[in-house]
Amino acid sequence: MDADELRRWCLAQPGAVEAFPFGPQQSVFKVGGRIFAITALDRTPLEVSLKAEPELALHLRASYAAIRPGYHLNKRHWNTVTLDEGTLSDQLIRDLVEDSYDLVVSALPKRTRTELGAAPGEGARRG
Repeated sequence: MDADELRRWCLAQPGAVEAFPFGPQQSVFKVGGRIFAITALDRTPLEVSLKAEPELALHLRASYAAIRPGYHLNKRHWNTVTLDEGTLSDQLIRDLVEDSYDLVVSALPKRTRTELGAAPGEGARRG
């Protein structure tokens, strides 16, 4: 997955927006005003920081060398994923983005979740 694909996938999530609160080099993807992905799209190798349930975050780090504790983030809840050629499948990366998005959506107010098409306590529905 390259930078353009990553950006498109993040923005394909219902209600997702891109912002630059940390400067023009850092793309921050949010839903409902909360961050679900952070990346420097022009950096090589491409990396993205994503939220994860704490137990899953640990499991992913133990399973994949390209996944490590979140850089400058709460390491209990965030992983930084290196998207170098062929180390992680595009499907896994898409799943990790969706999981991060769903985790953030599940913590949003009920009204916001409803507007995004999510059931109470769940992430947004996929079409």
